Amino acid sequence: MKKIEVKEFYRTKQKDFLLSLVTEPETMERSIVSQYLSRPGLAFAGYFDQFDYKRIQILGEKEISFLQSQKSEELYRITQEIFTYDIPCFIVTKGLSVPEQMIFLANDLKIPIFVSRLTTEKLYDFLRKYLADIFAPSKTIHGTLVDVFGVGVLLTGKSGIGKSECALDLVERGRRLVTDDAVKMIAKDGKIFGKSAKNYGYFMEVRGIGLIDVAKMFGIHAVCQEKKIDVQIELMQWKDNMDYERIGLTENHVNILDMKIPIIYLPVSPGKNVSVIIEVVAMNYMLKSYGYDAAKEFTQKIQADIIRKSKK
Repeated sequence: MKKIEVKEFYRTKQKDFLLSLVTEPETMERSIVSQYLSRPGLAFAGYFDQFDYKRIQILGEKEISFLQSQKSEELYRITQEIFTYDIPCFIVTKGLSVPEQMIFLANDLKIPIFVSRLTTEKLYDFLRKYLADIFAPSKTIHGTLVDVFGVGVLLTGKSGIGKSECALDLVERGRRLVTDDAVKMIAKDGKIFGKSAKNYGYFMEVRGIGLIDVAKMFGIHAVCQEKKIDVQIELMQWKDNMDYERIGLTENHVNILDMKIPIIYLPVSPGKNVSVIIEVVAMNYMLKSYGYDAAKEFTQKIQADIIRKSKK
């Protein structure tokens, strides 16, 4: 099960979400295990049926106003009851003041409370996007991802087939490298995005030379942090007895994280300009997305020619 430590969340998003910790640092020894958020107004009112206590609890102006309107003994009782649940953390919006009884109990039961200066709506929006990225389905594969004319092209194939060399040639031709060797694929908003599996930079292994830094060698314009994967190209050794696609009427797909991605099986051989072919694949993908399919157009012309000749 995916999770993120509360202290890691605070360390990485403190500035973005304008957060400040009002409880002791020791309270952050908890984990966030859900990508969804909760506003516990009903729980504070005493209704705990279907209380989503495993989520981050957001306290806005209404919740804080309700708590501040309670007498000291009642506020202590309400807070103590809700704190019996294993809650990852509370975040109070708009920089509102947190009741002292709540802070006291939170420190005692080791439940972190943060205050954000953002409005409730903005914090909700930012948190949803952040948590959706963290908890999105993902997998890592061996491959190379490049941005070719705005099309995300995933290069796969056996080790040593020439994926990195193709990517290097494409970068030299003005295209952009996303990542080499290991591609982390993430499902978001009905699409598959790819990025580096580890944040080591834009290094590439070129056999016979070693490691090179693409960003330093070709400039920052030659690299890209993340890219939607539009098409996969499987590089494979040329075999005389293989039946390769000649016209392009048949479309093959591969299933990645329960989503279908077009895949092209591209044979490679010495002297073949694979980089140019990859650019053609990207341009052909763009034409198809605009509604033009060269294979279908060619087939229609042949059929029309056959019909015309048969009438003579």
